[in-house]
Amino acid sequence: MYKSNTLRIFPLILIVVVIIALIAGMITVGKYLFTDKQEPVDEATVTAQDELLTLNVSRSVQMTIRGPIVADEEFKTERIVVSPVSREYKTYSGYLDSVQNSKSYDNNNSAYEEFVYALDKADFTRSDKKSSDEPEDIRGICATGKIYEFEILNANEPVKRYWTSTCKGSSGTFRASVEQVTNLFAGQIPEGERPTFSSGGLRF
Repeated sequence: MYKSNTLRIFPLILIVVVIIALIAGMITVGKYLFTDKQEPVDEATVTAQDELLTLNVSRSVQMTIRGPIVADEEFKTERIVVSPVSREYKTYSGYLDSVQNSKSYDNNNSAYEEFVYALDKADFTRSDKKSSDEPEDIRGICATGKIYEFEILNANEPVKRYWTSTCKGSSGTFRASVEQVTNLFAGQIPEGERPTFSSGGLRF
Protein backbone atom coordinates (compact mmCIF):
# COMPACT_ATOMS: atom_id res chain seq x y z
CA MET A 1 0.00 0.00 0.00
CA TYR A 2 2.78 2.43 0.98
CA LYS A 3 4.75 1.53 -2.13
CA SER A 4 1.69 2.09 -4.32
CA ASN A 5 1.13 5.58 -2.87
CA THR A 6 4.79 6.47 -3.45
CA LEU A 7 4.54 5.37 -7.07
CA ARG A 8 1.51 7.64 -7.55
CA ILE A 9 3.07 10.72 -5.83
CA PHE A 10 6.39 10.57 -7.70
CA PRO A 11 4.94 11.42 -11.16
CA LEU A 12 3.02 14.32 -9.61
CA ILE A 13 6.21 15.71 -8.04
CA LEU A 14 8.00 15.30 -11.36
CA ILE A 15 5.23 17.19 -13.18
CA VAL A 16 5.34 20.02 -10.63
CA VAL A 17 9.14 20.31 -10.99
CA VAL A 18 8.86 20.39 -14.79
CA ILE A 19 6.14 23.09 -14.63
CA ILE A 20 8.25 25.22 -12.25
CA ALA A 21 11.27 24.83 -14.54
CA LEU A 22 9.19 25.86 -17.56
CA ILE A 23 7.84 28.95 -15.78
CA ALA A 24 11.35 29.97 -14.68
CA GLY A 25 12.59 29.48 -18.22
CA MET A 26 9.78 31.62 -19.67
CA ILE A 27 10.51 34.42 -17.19
CA THR A 28 14.21 34.37 -18.12
CA VAL A 29 13.45 34.45 -21.84
CA GLY A 30 10.94 37.28 -21.32
CA LYS A 31 13.50 39.37 -19.45
CA TYR A 32 16.04 38.77 -22.21
CA LEU A 33 13.63 39.75 -24.99
CA PHE A 34 12.01 42.80 -23.38
CA THR A 35 14.90 44.33 -21.45
CA ASP A 36 17.01 46.97 -23.23
CA LYS A 37 20.28 45.19 -23.85
CA GLN A 38 22.30 48.37 -24.46
CA GLU A 39 25.27 48.74 -22.20
CA PRO A 40 25.05 51.75 -19.89
CA VAL A 41 27.05 54.71 -21.21
CA ASP A 42 30.06 55.53 -19.09
CA GLU A 43 29.88 59.33 -18.80
CA ALA A 44 33.65 59.45 -18.38
CA THR A 45 34.05 58.17 -21.94
CA VAL A 46 31.84 60.88 -23.50
CA THR A 47 34.29 63.35 -25.04
CA ALA A 48 33.82 67.04 -25.78
CA GLN A 49 33.78 66.12 -29.46
CA ASP A 50 30.94 63.65 -28.80
CA GLU A 51 28.98 66.40 -27.05
CA LEU A 52 29.52 68.81 -29.94
CA LEU A 53 28.46 66.32 -32.61
CA THR A 54 25.39 64.99 -30.78
CA LEU A 55 22.38 65.80 -32.95
CA ASN A 56 19.01 66.24 -31.23
CA VAL A 57 16.60 69.11 -30.62
CA SER A 58 17.83 69.72 -27.07
CA ARG A 59 21.35 70.54 -28.27
CA SER A 60 22.78 73.95 -29.18
CA VAL A 61 26.06 75.82 -29.36
CA GLN A 62 26.57 79.34 -28.10
CA MET A 63 29.10 82.13 -28.48
CA THR A 64 29.12 85.11 -26.12
CA ILE A 65 31.40 88.12 -26.44
CA ARG A 66 31.74 90.45 -23.46
CA GLY A 67 33.12 93.92 -23.96
CA PRO A 68 35.49 95.88 -21.70
CA ILE A 69 34.42 96.44 -18.10
CA VAL A 70 33.20 100.02 -18.18
CA ALA A 71 30.24 102.03 -16.89
CA ASP A 72 26.94 100.15 -16.81
CA GLU A 73 25.52 102.44 -19.49
CA GLU A 74 28.38 101.55 -21.86
CA PHE A 75 28.88 97.85 -21.10
CA LYS A 76 28.00 95.60 -24.09
CA THR A 77 27.58 91.87 -24.68
CA GLU A 78 26.76 89.96 -27.88
CA ARG A 79 25.51 86.39 -28.21
CA ILE A 80 24.78 83.95 -31.02
CA VAL A 81 22.98 80.68 -30.25
CA VAL A 82 22.52 77.99 -32.89
CA SER A 83 20.32 74.90 -32.46
CA PRO A 84 18.72 72.39 -34.86
CA VAL A 85 15.50 74.47 -34.84
CA SER A 86 16.64 78.08 -34.50
CA ARG A 87 19.40 80.68 -34.75
CA GLU A 88 19.42 83.73 -32.48
CA TYR A 89 21.55 86.85 -32.39
CA LYS A 90 21.18 89.24 -29.47
CA THR A 91 22.99 92.28 -28.19
CA TYR A 92 22.76 93.31 -24.54
CA SER A 93 23.37 96.57 -22.76
CA GLY A 94 24.53 96.89 -19.15
CA TYR A 95 25.48 94.29 -16.59
CA LEU A 96 21.86 93.18 -16.12
CA ASP A 97 21.74 92.02 -19.75
CA SER A 98 19.01 94.34 -20.99
CA VAL A 99 18.23 93.20 -24.55
CA GLN A 100 19.18 95.95 -26.99
CA ASN A 101 18.65 94.09 -30.25
CA SER A 102 17.31 90.62 -31.04
CA LYS A 103 16.99 88.64 -34.25
CA SER A 104 15.72 85.06 -34.60
CA TYR A 105 15.68 82.68 -37.56
CA ASP A 106 14.49 79.15 -38.20
CA ASN A 107 16.99 76.34 -38.61
CA ASN A 108 16.93 72.65 -39.54
CA ASN A 109 18.79 69.54 -38.49
CA SER A 110 20.85 69.27 -41.70
CA ALA A 111 22.05 72.87 -41.43
CA TYR A 112 22.90 72.38 -37.74
CA GLU A 113 24.80 69.18 -38.54
CA GLU A 114 26.95 70.94 -41.14
CA PHE A 115 27.60 73.79 -38.69
CA VAL A 116 28.77 71.67 -35.75
CA TYR A 117 30.91 69.52 -38.05
CA ALA A 118 32.49 72.74 -39.35
CA LEU A 119 33.19 73.76 -35.75
CA ASP A 120 34.72 70.35 -35.14
CA LYS A 121 36.99 70.75 -38.20
CA ALA A 122 38.01 74.13 -36.76
CA ASP A 123 39.18 72.37 -33.53
CA PHE A 124 36.36 73.86 -31.46
CA THR A 125 36.87 71.30 -28.65
CA ARG A 126 40.67 71.29 -28.77
CA SER A 127 42.35 71.63 -25.38
CA ASP A 128 45.68 70.96 -23.72
CA LYS A 129 47.10 70.50 -20.23
CA LYS A 130 47.40 74.25 -19.73
CA SER A 131 43.61 74.59 -20.03
CA SER A 132 43.05 72.80 -16.71
CA ASP A 133 45.14 75.47 -14.96
CA GLU A 134 42.93 78.32 -16.17
CA PRO A 135 40.21 79.73 -13.87
CA GLU A 136 36.57 78.85 -14.50
CA ASP A 137 35.37 82.09 -12.91
CA ILE A 138 36.10 84.81 -15.48
CA ARG A 139 34.58 87.74 -13.59
CA GLY A 140 36.91 90.72 -13.83
CA ILE A 141 39.30 89.03 -16.25
CA CYS A 142 40.57 91.15 -19.17
CA ALA A 143 38.88 94.32 -17.93
CA THR A 144 40.21 96.44 -20.81
CA GLY A 145 39.57 93.92 -23.59
CA LYS A 146 37.05 91.32 -24.69
CA ILE A 147 36.12 87.88 -23.37
CA TYR A 148 34.98 85.14 -25.74
CA GLU A 149 32.91 82.29 -24.31
CA PHE A 150 32.02 79.20 -26.32
CA GLU A 151 29.55 76.66 -24.94
CA ILE A 152 27.96 73.36 -25.92
CA LEU A 153 24.47 73.24 -24.41
CA ASN A 154 22.01 70.48 -23.62
CA ALA A 155 18.50 71.71 -22.76
CA ASN A 156 20.03 75.20 -22.39
CA GLU A 157 22.49 73.97 -19.76
CA PRO A 158 26.23 74.03 -20.57
CA VAL A 159 27.90 70.63 -20.83
CA LYS A 160 31.20 72.03 -22.14
CA ARG A 161 32.51 75.56 -21.85
CA TYR A 162 35.61 77.31 -23.16
CA TRP A 163 36.82 80.88 -22.96
CA THR A 164 39.60 83.15 -24.15
CA SER A 165 40.30 86.88 -24.20
CA THR A 166 42.09 89.61 -26.08
CA CYS A 167 44.28 90.36 -23.05
CA LYS A 168 47.85 89.16 -22.83
CA GLY A 169 48.26 86.57 -20.06
CA SER A 170 44.56 85.54 -20.11
CA SER A 171 44.51 83.00 -22.92
CA GLY A 172 41.83 80.89 -21.22
CA THR A 173 40.81 77.37 -22.20
CA PHE A 174 39.90 77.89 -25.85
CA ARG A 175 42.64 76.65 -28.18
CA ALA A 176 41.03 77.01 -31.62
CA SER A 177 41.30 80.06 -33.89
CA VAL A 178 39.00 82.73 -32.45
CA GLU A 179 38.71 84.46 -35.82
CA GLN A 180 37.76 81.25 -37.63
CA VAL A 181 35.17 80.19 -35.06
CA THR A 182 33.60 83.64 -34.62
CA ASN A 183 33.30 83.88 -38.40
CA LEU A 184 31.50 80.51 -38.46
CA PHE A 185 29.03 81.76 -35.85
CA ALA A 186 28.49 85.09 -37.62
CA GLY A 187 27.93 83.19 -40.87
CA GLN A 188 24.81 81.65 -39.33
CA ILE A 189 23.15 85.08 -39.46
CA PRO A 190 21.85 86.17 -42.91
CA GLU A 191 24.07 88.58 -44.83
CA GLY A 192 23.09 92.17 -44.21
CA GLU A 193 22.04 91.43 -40.64
CA ARG A 194 25.09 89.51 -39.39
CA PRO A 195 27.63 91.03 -36.97
CA THR A 196 30.69 92.71 -38.46
CA PHE A 197 34.26 92.13 -37.40
CA SER A 198 37.26 94.22 -36.49
CA SER A 199 40.70 92.95 -35.54
CA GLY A 200 39.55 92.76 -31.93
CA GLY A 201 36.43 90.71 -32.56
CA LEU A 202 32.78 91.69 -33.00
CA ARG A 203 32.24 95.38 -33.45
CA PHE A 204 29.68 96.66 -30.96
